[in-house]
Parts: sequence; C-alpha cells; structure tokens
Amino acid sequence: MEAKNTTSPFGKLGNPAQRALANAGITTLQQLSTFTEKEILKLHGMGKASLPILRSALEQVGLAFAG
Repeated sequence: MEAKNTTSPFGKLGNPAQRALANAGITTLQQLSTFTEKEILKLHGMGKASLPILRSALEQVGLAFAG
C-alpha cells in the first residue's frame, strides 16, 4: 500500500493524482485555483474521487476552482 504524502498542500490526495498535478506544474493551491475541475480531470492520473479532496483543500484556504 502506498503511503500518502502528508506534507502536500493537496490534503490526502493519492500519489498518482499528486504526480499528475506535479507533472502539470501545479504545486500550490493558488495555482490549482486557476484551473477548472474539467481541466484537472483531463490530467493523466487524476480521477473523479480526487475532486472532493481538492475542493476541500481549496476551501480550507478560501479558494475554489476557476469557472
């Protein structure tokens, strides 16, 4: 079982999804907030189960997905 990255700004997001964000150059919640949910779902390794986790992480710092 893969360990979750507890130092990630993206909460308890799985490693494949975290790699998808990193490969797209998204390393902060501020950067993530400039993308729509649809754009994020297009990233290889990102699944629908990741969106609630990302939404929650954004909401905790007063941000949201674009659009």
